[in-house]
Amino acid sequence: MSGILTRTRLPLGIAATCLLPLLGGCNMVVLDPAGDVAQQQGDLVVISTLLMLIIIVPVMALTGYFAWKYRAANEAATYKPDWDHSTQLELAIWAIPLLIIICLGAVTWVGTHLLDPYRPLARTAPGQAVTEKDKPLEVQAVALNWKWLFIYPEQGIATVNELAVPEGRPLRFRISSSSVMNSFYVPAMAGQIYAMPGMETKLHAVFNETGNYEGFSANYSGAGFSNMRFAARSMTAKGFDLWVAKARAEGQTLDRATYLKLERPSEKEPVRRYASVERDLFDRIVNMCAEPGKMCMHDMMAIDARGGMGLAGLHNVRQLAYDKHAARGTGDTASDRYIAENCTNPELLSASLARIEDRVIDLSTLTGAGLNRPGGPLFRKRQTSTKSPELTQAGTTDPVS
Repeated sequence: MSGILTRTRLPLGIAATCLLPLLGGCNMVVLDPAGDVAQQQGDLVVISTLLMLIIIVPVMALTGYFAWKYRAANEAATYKPDWDHSTQLELAIWAIPLLIIICLGAVTWVGTHLLDPYRPLARTAPGQAVTEKDKPLEVQAVALNWKWLFIYPEQGIATVNELAVPEGRPLRFRISSSSVMNSFYVPAMAGQIYAMPGMETKLHAVFNETGNYEGFSANYSGAGFSNMRFAARSMTAKGFDLWVAKARAEGQTLDRATYLKLERPSEKEPVRRYASVERDLFDRIVNMCAEPGKMCMHDMMAIDARGGMGLAGLHNVRQLAYDKHAARGTGDTASDRYIAENCTNPELLSASLARIEDRVIDLSTLTGAGLNRPGGPLFRKRQTSTKSPELTQAGTTDPVS
C-alpha cells in the first residue's frame, strides 16, 4: 500500500515543482497595466500570441497524436511512406499560415503606428478623446549614472528617483541621458523608450488609475544598473497639487552647479526634490553644455552650417578629450577641455558669421581667424576700413579650455 502511495505522490510532487516558476508571473502588470497606452500594447501582445497559437496548438497536438497512433505497439496503424503529392495537405500547410501572417502583419502595423511614442495621444481612455482643453503635462526625464532626474517645467520643480503625475492627464516626456544609453520604462504606463546622450527622445502616455508603481532602466548601463529604479506615482489632481507644494517647500534649487554634482556616478540615491530649476537646464543637458563656458552642440552646428571658423581655429577642437574618451561627470574637470561658449546672443544665431566683426559680441573665449583673445597670444591688428576691421593671428597652438 505504501508503495502505491509513493508512486502516486511522486508525479504530483514533480508537477507541483514544475508549476513553481509560474509564480513569478503573478504580477501581470504588462497585461493588466494602469495606463491606456500600456493597455493597448498589452492587447497587441495578446492578439499576436493568439494568432500564432492558431498554428502552434494544432502542430503540437498533431505531433502528439501521430506519435501515439504510429507507436511501435500499434500494429493496426496504416503506414504509407511512399507518396509524392497531396493538394489538400499543401493548401492546409501554406494557406492557413499565410492568412495568419497577413492578419498579424496588419494588426501589428496599424497598432505600432497608432502607438508611436512620438505621436501625441488621441485619447486618454477608451471612448474618451483628447480635446484642446487637455493640456499635456511635460516631464523632462534625464538618465544619470545611476539614477533618474525628472524636471517639471510647468511647475518649476525637479525630483530625483520619483515621478509623480496626475491621473487622467496626458503626459509628454522629453527624455535624454547624461553619459551612456539607458531605457526609460514604466510597465504600468507605457512601453520603453531609449535615453541617449546628446539626443532627445519623446514618449506620450497617461495613467488611468491612481496608485504606486515602479519604473526602471531596461538597458544595462554599468555597475549600478540593478538599482537604477524610481517610484512612479499616479495621483488625483488634488493630490498632485499637494505633492508639488511639498516639493516647493523643500527649498533646494537645481542650477547648473548642483546638476554637475548630481550627475556624478552614485548608487541607491534616495528620493530628493528641488523647489526651483534653472531655466533651460534640460536643453543644456541635451546639448551637452551644462558646464559654464562650454559651447552647446546647437551653437556648434550653427557655426558649421555657416562655414565654420576657418583653418586658424582648428586648434580649438583638435585636442578635445571631454565627451569623447570619458563619460560625462567621470573625468577630471581640471583637465577637461572643450570649445568655449560664444553663441549666447540670439542675434548672432540668425546672422552670417561672415560679418561677425560688425557686431559687438564678446569673443574673448575663442581664437582663430578674425578673432581676438585678450590676455592670450599676441595678435597684430591690421588697419583697414572702420566698417570691417580685421585681426590677423600671430600664431598659437594652445587649445581653448
